[in-house]
Amino acid sequence: MSYRLRLPVLTLCVLALNMLSTPAQAQVGQRVAPGTAPAADSDVADYRSRNFVVRTDLPKDEAEELLVRLEKMLVLISKYWGQPNRKTIYCYVVDDVSKWPAGGIPLEGLASVRSGGGITISQSQWRAGRLLNADARVYASTREGTPLHEAVHAYCSQTFGRTGPLWYSEGMAEMGAYWDDSDQSVQLPQHVLRYLQSNEVKSFNEIVNSDETTGDSWQNYTWRWALCHLLANNPNYSKRFRPLGMNLLLDRPDSFEQAYGNSAKEIEFEYRFFLDVIDNGLRADLIAWNWRVKSVPLRRGRRLVARVNADGGWQPSRLAVQEGQSYQVQTTGQWKTAKEAAELTGDGDADGSGRLMGVLFDPDSYALSDPFELGADLTWTADESGHLYLRCSDDWGSLGDNDGSLKVSISGIRD
Repeated sequence: MSYRLRLPVLTLCVLALNMLSTPAQAQVGQRVAPGTAPAADSDVADYRSRNFVVRTDLPKDEAEELLVRLEKMLVLISKYWGQPNRKTIYCYVVDDVSKWPAGGIPLEGLASVRSGGGITISQSQWRAGRLLNADARVYASTREGTPLHEAVHAYCSQTFGRTGPLWYSEGMAEMGAYWDDSDQSVQLPQHVLRYLQSNEVKSFNEIVNSDETTGDSWQNYTWRWALCHLLANNPNYSKRFRPLGMNLLLDRPDSFEQAYGNSAKEIEFEYRFFLDVIDNGLRADLIAWNWRVKSVPLRRGRRLVARVNADGGWQPSRLAVQEGQSYQVQTTGQWKTAKEAAELTGDGDADGSGRLMGVLFDPDSYALSDPFELGADLTWTADESGHLYLRCSDDWGSLGDNDGSLKVSISGIRD
């Protein structure tokens, strides 16, 4: 959550590439975290790693595991933003408030951790627009990724002196909570995934241009995550997203509208499509829409050929289908819906997995038809006009382990 008080020199913010961690060490009774040391006879202890000091009531093994996760996350975000962490990040991580002595949790963070959330308090000193010094302190419950989320705020506050506008600040902090250096796919807690799958989509315009406030609800944090995840991982937008974020963090002239204004319709379409098919395992890079390929009508007796990869989303056939016209669809090659699965033709298996599928895209309304089955060799008559896109039938969250491709030949049938 975020709140900012701007003073002439001092800024107070409230905000909900390094080596990996050295082994965490308990520092019971030592002043390694801000404030007084934990009581020697309490369940609270301090644990230190390369970049973090965590005061917590977690058992030793869980505290050490948390420090490892924090350090790994910090490596990823430091590499992404191109700035190493330069100062220790101090954290209060609370599992059970009743285990803490009276006054053990400073009042500035007590309400947030009691409610199962988190908050980051930061102070920064500026002179003539230049950051002189910044310090941040994290207060987090142990609920899901809250310590990692708040640690992203702390890193940004201490490194840049700010965390950016709300949609970016909270969206990227949520990404930090889920980030995995070996897996860029969607990996969400089940209740978050179910929420996205079952609720009406909040438009990206509502997310970017709303008057929402930090700490409002986990549901709003989820929509911000969805937009940031898409923009960071979809190759149509990722190259512009990182410099946009850097400009926002460094308070340079830039905005979402300046960065993506000419692509607003495409982003809205891909954002809604991403949420329409979202599942754990889904990769935004594999389902990116190819906007560069142009589709054209096919005269009767003429033919076009498209290559369709098994691990991709909807891929352009280059055919602008005309309602009522019949087409001959033929495929060569084989593909697999898992690395160890059997090779399949465009007809797929008995359950339809691996079958060649089609969908029609309306370039005027940016709407998709219902998907329909094609296959290895068939004659097909179009029920409506549109641009034909093709894919291998498989669960959207399982595309990453698919292999192979088909060459699809489409001919216009003469009357």
